[in-house]
Amino acid sequence: MLRKIAAVAAILLVGGLLFAGAAVADEKVIKIGALFPLTGPSAVSGQNCLNSVLAAAEVINGAHTDLNVPLAAAAGLLGGYKVEIVKADHQGKPDVAKSEAERLYNQEGVFAIIGSYNSAATKPASAVAERAKKLFLCGASSSAALTEREYKYFFRHAPTDAIESDEFVDYIEFLNKEKGAGIKTLGLIYENTEFGKHAADEGKRAAKTIGLEVVADVPFNNGATNLSSEVQTLKAANPDAVFGAALGGDYSLWVRTMKQVNWLPKIAINYCTGYQNPAVQKELAGDGDYFMGGMSFSPELAAKFMPEAMKVQERFYRPLAKQEFDSDSLQEAVMLLVLGQAIEKAGALDTEKVREVLATETFASPLSLSGEVAFEPGGQNVKALSVITQMKDLKYRTIYPEKYQDSDPVFPMTPWDKRN
Repeated sequence: MLRKIAAVAAILLVGGLLFAGAAVADEKVIKIGALFPLTGPSAVSGQNCLNSVLAAAEVINGAHTDLNVPLAAAAGLLGGYKVEIVKADHQGKPDVAKSEAERLYNQEGVFAIIGSYNSAATKPASAVAERAKKLFLCGASSSAALTEREYKYFFRHAPTDAIESDEFVDYIEFLNKEKGAGIKTLGLIYENTEFGKHAADEGKRAAKTIGLEVVADVPFNNGATNLSSEVQTLKAANPDAVFGAALGGDYSLWVRTMKQVNWLPKIAINYCTGYQNPAVQKELAGDGDYFMGGMSFSPELAAKFMPEAMKVQERFYRPLAKQEFDSDSLQEAVMLLVLGQAIEKAGALDTEKVREVLATETFASPLSLSGEVAFEPGGQNVKALSVITQMKDLKYRTIYPEKYQDSDPVFPMTPWDKRN
């Protein structure tokens, strides 16, 4: 009998030690949710964003003393905590984004969420976070409405559609004054979502500031299979300039439909869209040439102004994504690195302390064009910068502002029948 009691005691002791060991192991892990469209119309961009977050986690978790990136030299956070990324797919659907955010916080127990690419998905997912008083960090969703809600737990890196719209019309004014471009009318084509509608509203607002007449306002359903009617509407209005807001495959479809109807404006400038995705540009090949877009990263820009981003890209991101960063994906990595810095400065895994640091501190960010990140009330990054690039020969050539310019713009756009 005594032997049996001793055996049972031994089993309980070992089991208890194993349980305690598991608990300690759990305490040394910080779970971060990565909520992106991994299926659906924006799946390619969503997967890039996920890979970017995974790459940033590798930067944090390893000891990379040769990288001049905050958190890279120390292995982990707070003396050894490792970041574990818990992925989730919202499919580009707002209702799924909401339910997945609830699952990540309530069932997976994540400390924060990074996401969600589509503004229409980010809006309900971040509302879940705000109600639960949990952190939500957004790299790329650009709808200005997201930071107009005055949320306390939401933080965004990207320039808003309002910021980009002002930059677009500044560039048009520059072309008119300095190059005699004669751009007087504007058309807008955009997906009928939170992102697209807000981009169009901001585009129309900005156009008024320079007396640019809006002659076409053309929404479409994202994930469309045919845009012939919409592009014919643009062609009939024949605007001098077009602002586009089309994600992923929708951008490819728009460009190809422009070719099918054999029409181009003088210039076409895109918000943070499929234009920024190198995989989309490779698919389009030469058809994507001469289109323009707002960006905060390109390999050409980074080589000159963001050398550490190139190192992170080649060592951590390219092995996962099989391509270079794009503006959207890189900004998701930045937000995980900023969150990591905030956790370190707070000195504890305390949501309120980390939130206070995020709201009040300025963070070094060599993976951002400005080199810094700082948030105003509502969560917008006041250091956000973007440039206007033009695609040519699968390279993003920076054309504005002049401080960052590496190429002269080609305008009017070369007609389809004049291309090689």
